[in-house]
Amino acid sequence: MGNEAERVGEDTPASPSRPWWRRWFGTRSERAAARFLKKLGYRVLVRNYCCPIGELDLIALDGRCLVFVEVRSTAEGEVTRAAASVDDAKQRRLTRLALHFLQRKKLLEHAARFDVLAVRWPAGQRAPEIVHHRNAFEATGRFQMFS
Repeated sequence: MGNEAERVGEDTPASPSRPWWRRWFGTRSERAAARFLKKLGYRVLVRNYCCPIGELDLIALDGRCLVFVEVRSTAEGEVTRAAASVDDAKQRRLTRLALHFLQRKKLLEHAARFDVLAVRWPAGQRAPEIVHHRNAFEATGRFQMFS
């Protein structure tokens, strides 16, 4: 669980399916989420953990529990809608990503959970509204024995 620099830089080029402004908005929301977690006493270990099967937004430590944090953001509308977008398919993918991280770092024996932070940026305000869904879902699929 060292201080590895496993994150994507802000200058990551936009893909055809993801315009630059979405990456900028996501990065802004992830920074706000990391600050929010730090104020709660979490230790943010990794931002934007990338591997061949995808990316985890944040990995933090809450006491002795590893927390895999999915950050969902919206500019308008209900903040709960952003959190609800973590559907079954997304939960399965996050479970596989978390297992990959735990195996790679030899941390399978550690307690772990999944949190979702829904971030809404109201027009005209600098600070976002953040709703924290602690233990938002259990590990899914054939890997749930590791949760």
